[in-house]
Amino acid sequence: MSSFDTLRWRDDALELLDQRILPERQLYLRFDSAQAVADGIRDMVVRGAPAIGCTAAYGVALEACRLARGSKEAFAHGLARAFAVLAASRPTAVNLAWALERMKKKLESVQSEDPRARADSLLEEAHAITREDVHLNREMGRCGAALLRDGARILTHCNAGALATAGHGTALGVIRSAVDTGKQIQVFADETRPFLQGARLTAWELQQDGIPVTLIADNAAGFLMSRGRIDAAIVGADRVAANGDVANKIGTYQVAVLARRHGLPFYVACPLSTIDISTPTGNDIPIEERSAEEVKGYRDARWAPADVNVVNPVFDVTPAELVTALITEKGVIPAPDKEKIAALMALE
Repeated sequence: MSSFDTLRWRDDALELLDQRILPERQLYLRFDSAQAVADGIRDMVVRGAPAIGCTAAYGVALEACRLARGSKEAFAHGLARAFAVLAASRPTAVNLAWALERMKKKLESVQSEDPRARADSLLEEAHAITREDVHLNREMGRCGAALLRDGARILTHCNAGALATAGHGTALGVIRSAVDTGKQIQVFADETRPFLQGARLTAWELQQDGIPVTLIADNAAGFLMSRGRIDAAIVGADRVAANGDVANKIGTYQVAVLARRHGLPFYVACPLSTIDISTPTGNDIPIEERSAEEVKGYRDARWAPADVNVVNPVFDVTPAELVTALITEKGVIPAPDKEKIAALMALE
């Protein structure tokens, strides 16, 4: 296991490791309502599709516990509001909607019980979602580790590690699992502008676990590939469409194009909960845009004119044809397409 908790349940509240201030400080923030959790998701206290899903599940459970002493009517009204505010927190990561839908089904299954018993059931479901996320990440890691040879040099983009999940990670989970088998793996981490998840988070968590990591500027990846210094790329995903198109952190598409140009495998590690068969293609995935301030500077540092126009999409879409394989908890799916995705989801 990683040497830190991305999220944890302590003393009847949810605690999240504040990822906005890593690596300088490790600080856990406490949350006790759905609105507070939604704000934490929106403000990037927690990020990464699986971690957002787990966090949203706890947001529902927190609100249920808060409302448990009231009437059934107040309980139902308050939870409906909680589901709505959590669903609106971030649009692209499908794990958020998946987790909320699972919590709704749990709520429906205990309709006849009193609010206290229903709140207990929702909390246990949130615990179960979190436990299962770690288990699925380890299964993904086991499936993907065989793809990496001993001595491999792996490029990753953004952070798809323990910080983006309930533990172990997706893309970094594959690397962790390969290291656990005794393989020597060297990681090149893109800094991942503008929020610097690679520089601040990936580099930090790999150092915590003693896995060799070298930080590079995003625009250095092609140069390193051209010089034969990278053997493969592995990334996570925030949503995979029914045809295999992948939405992930902005800049992922460029990595995939560069990998294809240089004949390198481009792997995407994602749980089945990240695959959205209701979204036909990547063109149908909503792409979140965030504040211009994230591009013009970071924290107190500013490097752009205050009034310059900015476009800040948070994600891009990599066409399925550029994906060498999806790595899931059910196995490795080479050259994913609509038919293979449908067959994979039938295994769930």
